[in-house]
Amino acid sequence: MSRSYEFDNHSQKALGSLNVTLSLLAPFALEFVQRGMLGGALVAILCGVVGTWVVIRGMAFLGEALAHGMLPGVALATVLGLPVLVGGALSAVAMSVGIGALQRRAKLSYDTSIGLLFVSMLALGVIIISHSGSFATDATAILFGDILAITSADLVLLAAAAAIGLAVTCGFHRSFVALALDTRIATVLGLRPRLAQAALVGLVTLAVVASYQAVGSMLVVGLLLAPAVAAGHWTTRIPTRMLLACLFGIVAVFLGLVTSWFAATAAGASVAAAAIALTCLSWVVRAAVAGIRSTTHATTAPVSA
Repeated sequence: MSRSYEFDNHSQKALGSLNVTLSLLAPFALEFVQRGMLGGALVAILCGVVGTWVVIRGMAFLGEALAHGMLPGVALATVLGLPVLVGGALSAVAMSVGIGALQRRAKLSYDTSIGLLFVSMLALGVIIISHSGSFATDATAILFGDILAITSADLVLLAAAAAIGLAVTCGFHRSFVALALDTRIATVLGLRPRLAQAALVGLVTLAVVASYQAVGSMLVVGLLLAPAVAAGHWTTRIPTRMLLACLFGIVAVFLGLVTSWFAATAAGASVAAAAIALTCLSWVVRAAVAGIRSTTHATTAPVSA
């Protein structure tokens, strides 16, 4: 009798777990959610790879500046009825070129060049928006993204962006490593540090533009940095860190979409919040594991007479 009761109890628990799993996966039966998940996963892969170098090189300010530097191009493209991603891409590229020009011609520091252009591009975007009476309806999507509005054509562009990002990262891997260690080392080894730096800025620009549709200009840095930071808690090897960052990003997209569906929250903001939450959870778990290991080591260590 007791065995039958235990069997029924385990069966009910298993069915309950299955029902919970099915309910979580229910939104993904819809085609637009599937496209959002696939597009978000492609963005997570690109941001995981590029974001690893952003964290290693301390380029978070550049990512933030480029995200806001897209605003004039996005605003102008919206007003003129042109593709928004094209306008944002041209604006971000113009800002990247401008940063390099200010460094070389005006002899300004890297941070100063970014800061000046960041404010200038943001001000220009606000001016364009303020002169357009019909722009307010698109402001939310520009700032916070609309991942559930990703189309099949967007998926093709995102796949191409991810492929280009992976190819450039693989091709410049040795140069990026040398650049992270010391510019002089890269020069001595003939790895052309200026070209490597330009390629890295180009990768950040590509990641920011590609992430625009998913999380918007305000939240893109969260998806670019958080998964890479979370991955850094578990490994110091760059390829492994990139892989883990991609996985953390994909999980963040899944959790964000599920949260958005059941809690009726903004999808892009939910994805960014999930990425930050996973980073915090990763740090807590890593600290707990380190504490357990140190306690175990102290307990098992031989006691000297």
